[in-house]
Amino acid sequence: MTKEGVIEVRAPMVGTVADILVPPGAQVMENDELLILESMKMHIPIRTPRAGIVQEIRVSIGDTVQEDDLLVVLC
Repeated sequence: MTKEGVIEVRAPMVGTVADILVPPGAQVMENDELLILESMKMHIPIRTPRAGIVQEIRVSIGDTVQEDDLLVVLC
Protein backbone atom coordinates (compact mmCIF):
# COMPACT_ATOMS: atom_id res chain seq x y z
CA MET A 1 0.00 0.00 0.00
CA THR A 2 2.76 2.49 0.78
CA LYS A 3 6.20 3.09 -0.70
CA GLU A 4 8.07 5.94 1.01
CA GLY A 5 5.08 8.25 1.45
CA VAL A 6 3.16 7.00 -1.58
CA ILE A 7 -0.37 5.72 -0.95
CA GLU A 8 -2.11 3.46 -3.48
CA VAL A 9 -5.90 3.64 -3.22
CA ARG A 10 -7.39 0.37 -4.47
CA ALA A 11 -10.89 -0.81 -5.34
CA PRO A 12 -12.63 -2.50 -2.41
CA MET A 13 -14.92 -4.44 -4.78
CA VAL A 14 -15.89 -5.00 -8.40
CA GLY A 15 -17.67 -1.99 -9.85
CA THR A 16 -17.86 0.73 -12.49
CA VAL A 17 -16.29 4.16 -12.06
CA ALA A 18 -19.34 6.46 -11.95
CA ASP A 19 -17.55 9.76 -11.22
CA ILE A 20 -14.09 11.16 -10.54
CA LEU A 21 -14.23 13.97 -8.00
CA VAL A 22 -10.63 15.25 -7.93
CA PRO A 23 -8.05 16.03 -10.63
CA PRO A 24 -4.37 15.08 -10.53
CA GLY A 25 -2.47 17.64 -8.48
CA ALA A 26 -5.36 18.27 -6.09
CA GLN A 27 -4.57 18.50 -2.40
CA VAL A 28 -6.89 16.26 -0.36
CA MET A 29 -7.52 15.79 3.33
CA GLU A 30 -7.98 12.49 5.12
CA ASN A 31 -11.38 10.94 4.32
CA ASP A 32 -12.10 13.21 1.29
CA GLU A 33 -13.97 11.52 -1.55
CA LEU A 34 -11.79 10.76 -4.58
CA LEU A 35 -14.24 8.95 -6.82
CA ILE A 36 -17.53 7.09 -6.87
CA LEU A 37 -17.84 3.41 -7.76
CA GLU A 38 -21.17 1.94 -8.77
CA SER A 39 -21.78 -1.66 -7.77
CA MET A 40 -25.12 -3.45 -7.74
CA LYS A 41 -26.87 -0.10 -8.39
CA MET A 42 -25.30 1.42 -5.27
CA HIS A 43 -22.88 4.36 -5.29
CA ILE A 44 -19.84 3.74 -3.11
CA PRO A 45 -17.55 6.71 -2.32
CA ILE A 46 -13.83 5.92 -2.40
CA ARG A 47 -12.11 8.08 0.22
CA THR A 48 -8.52 9.07 1.00
CA PRO A 49 -6.83 7.15 3.82
CA ARG A 50 -4.77 10.25 4.68
CA ALA A 51 -4.05 13.80 3.53
CA GLY A 52 -1.86 14.21 0.47
CA ILE A 53 -1.67 15.27 -3.16
CA VAL A 54 -3.30 13.28 -5.97
CA GLN A 55 -0.37 12.13 -8.08
CA GLU A 56 -2.19 9.88 -10.57
CA ILE A 57 -5.71 8.77 -11.38
CA ARG A 58 -5.45 5.33 -12.98
CA VAL A 59 -9.10 4.98 -14.08
CA SER A 60 -11.62 6.84 -16.22
CA ILE A 61 -15.38 7.30 -15.86
CA GLY A 62 -17.09 4.19 -17.19
CA ASP A 63 -14.18 1.83 -16.48
CA THR A 64 -15.01 -1.49 -14.87
CA VAL A 65 -12.64 -2.34 -12.03
CA GLN A 66 -11.96 -5.53 -10.14
CA GLU A 67 -11.38 -5.87 -6.43
CA ASP A 68 -7.89 -4.57 -5.51
CA ASP A 69 -7.35 -2.71 -8.84
CA LEU A 70 -5.28 0.46 -8.43
CA LEU A 71 -7.50 3.56 -8.66
CA VAL A 72 -5.52 6.54 -7.40
CA VAL A 73 -1.95 7.25 -6.28
CA LEU A 74 -1.37 9.86 -3.56
CA CYS A 75 1.89 11.32 -2.31
